[in-house]
Amino acid sequence: MKYQLRVVTVLFFLAVACLNLELLRAEDTERAQLQIGDRMPGFALRDYQGNSFAPSNLDSDKFTIVVFFGVECPLVKFYVPKLADLVKYNRDNLQIIGVNSNCQDSITEIAKFARDLKVNCPLLKDPANRVADAFGASRTPEVFLFNANQELVYQGAIDDQYTYGKQKFKASNNYLADAVQAIKNQETPKVQQTETDGCIIGRVLPQDAKAKVRVTYANQISRILNERCVTCHREGEAAPFSLTDYDEVVGWAGMIEEVVTEQRMPPWHANPKHGKFRNDPTLTIEQKNLISEWVKAGAPLGDTDDLPTPPEFTEGWRIGSPDVVFQITKKPYPIPAGGILPYQYFQVKTNFKEDKWIQAAEIRIGNRAVVHHVIVAVSSRGVQPVHGEIDSEWLTASAPGSKPLELSDGLAKVIPAGATLVFQVHYTPIGTPQTDLSTVGFKFVDKAKVRKIVGTKQVAQRDLNIPAGEAEYKTEASRVVRQDALMLAMFPHMHWRGKSFKYTAVYPNGRNEVLLDVPNYDFNWQNGYEFEQPKLLPRGTKILCEAVFDNSASNFSNPDPSQNVRWGDQTSDEMMIGYFDMVLAGQDLQKGLPALQDR
Repeated sequence: MKYQLRVVTVLFFLAVACLNLELLRAEDTERAQLQIGDRMPGFALRDYQGNSFAPSNLDSDKFTIVVFFGVECPLVKFYVPKLADLVKYNRDNLQIIGVNSNCQDSITEIAKFARDLKVNCPLLKDPANRVADAFGASRTPEVFLFNANQELVYQGAIDDQYTYGKQKFKASNNYLADAVQAIKNQETPKVQQTETDGCIIGRVLPQDAKAKVRVTYANQISRILNERCVTCHREGEAAPFSLTDYDEVVGWAGMIEEVVTEQRMPPWHANPKHGKFRNDPTLTIEQKNLISEWVKAGAPLGDTDDLPTPPEFTEGWRIGSPDVVFQITKKPYPIPAGGILPYQYFQVKTNFKEDKWIQAAEIRIGNRAVVHHVIVAVSSRGVQPVHGEIDSEWLTASAPGSKPLELSDGLAKVIPAGATLVFQVHYTPIGTPQTDLSTVGFKFVDKAKVRKIVGTKQVAQRDLNIPAGEAEYKTEASRVVRQDALMLAMFPHMHWRGKSFKYTAVYPNGRNEVLLDVPNYDFNWQNGYEFEQPKLLPRGTKILCEAVFDNSASNFSNPDPSQNVRWGDQTSDEMMIGYFDMVLAGQDLQKGLPALQDR
C-alpha cells in the first residue's frame, strides 16, 4: 500500500554535533593557533565592496574582535545581533571585523549577508584561507579578542546559548562579553579560551596530483547527495545551504563528513533493531566510507562527464493545482528579530457546507528562513461527527525534506462541514524582523472513490509532574484497538526535556513487539516513521507508549531545571503524545461494511 507520512516536523537549522572531539581537536591543533598574549597577525584583505583593509586601519585606542563567519552558517546568523549589541554597548572601547575564509562563499553572497543582516562592520574575504590559517581558526563563528596593543586576550565561543541543533533560553556563560568587561577593567579575563561550536571553515583542500584517486564528486559523491540530501539542501528549501553544485559542496566537505559520520545527517533517530521504515534516509556504511575517502583525498571533482543527471523537482504546488487554498492570516504575520517564540496558533474557518474528502494536502511555507515547522489540524467543535468513521484531527505537516500528503487511491482524510483549520507554526527568529504568510492547499476526491478513512490517533499521558532536577522521569500511556486496524506510521512528540520514546504492541495472545524505539529523542528533528508494510493490529491489541524525560541541568536545552514541569502547550512545558496513522482493516465504504470508530 502506498502511503506517505506527513507528520514530520524538523529542525530549524543544521542539527549537527561534535564528531569525535578528540580527533577533531587534534586535527585543529596541527594548524598553528594563536596563543593568549600573541599579537594579531599581519594581513591585507579586501572587503565585499573591494576596499583594502589591514590591521593598521584599526583604531589603536580600541579593543578588536576578529570573528570568522560564513554566510550560510546558522549559528553565525544567530550571533550577528549579539555581536552588534556588544559593540554598540561598548562603542567607545570596541571595534569588530569579520573574516570570511569559506571557499564556497562568494563576494556577492557576502554582500547579501551584510545587507540582509544589516551588518555595518568590515566584512573581509580571505580567498585562500591564509588568514584563518594564521589565526588557527577552525569554525564559524569563532572570535579572537585583542586588547588595544593588539595582543590576544580571549579566543573561542561568543557564549554558550547555542550549540548543534539545540539552544537555551539565554546563555549561562557570556565568554566574550565578560572578557571585554575584564580588559575594560584592566583585568585578565577569567576564561581566556573555549572550544567553538559551529560550522567547519570551508578551506581550499589540497589534492595530491600524483595520488590515484578512486572516489570523486562527479562519479560517486554527487550521486549520494542527490539520493539522500538535495531534497532539502537545494535552493528554496529549508536547509541552510545547497548541495547541488560542486563549488558549493567542496566548501562543506569537512562538515559533510562530520555530520554523516556521527549520523547527525540525514536526521533519523529510530533504533535499527526494531521495525523497517520506508522513509529511513540513513546512509549505508559504504556511502559513509566513500565520503570520508573523498574528503581525505582533497574532495576532487573528477571527470565532469561522469556527473549524473540532476534530480528534477516540481516547481509550485507539488500536488498539482489545489481545489482550495487557505492562508494563516489575511496579512503577513510579523516575526521579531530575536528571542525564542512559543508556538503560534492561527484559526481559519473553512466555511465548508459539506464534508470534504482529502486525498492530497500541501503546506507552502511563506518564509523558510524563520519557519521551523507547520502543522495543520482540524477543529470540529460544534459540528456533527463525520459518518461515524475514524477521525483525523491532524491533517498534514510541513518540514524540510517532507513531501505533501498524497494518499493512495481508495484512502482519504475528512474535514467535516463547518470545521475550522488550526495552523500550529513554530517560528525561529534569525536576527532581523521578518514576516510570514504560510498556506495550505487541499485536493478533494469524490467520496464514491473512498474505501478507507485515514485517521491520526494518539496515545497521551497528560498527568505529567516532572520533578525539578530529575534526569530519568519515566511515564507511559496506552490505548486498546477496538477493531482490527492497520497502523501506517508513528510520530512521537515531546518538548525540550524529551529523552526517549518507545511504541510497543501488546497483542491479544500476550506477545509483545516493539514497533518503534527512539533512544535519543530530538525535539528539533521530530521525525515520523512510516512502516514499509502496514502493521496489522488485531482487535484487542494494546498500543503502549513509554517516554523518559530529562529535567536536569545536564540537559542543554532545559530552560529551567529548578522547576517542576507539567503538561502544557508551550515548549517550556511538556507533552507526551504518541501519534499514529491508521485505517480500519475491515472498513470498505463502497461495500457498505460498518465504519466503526476507535475511540
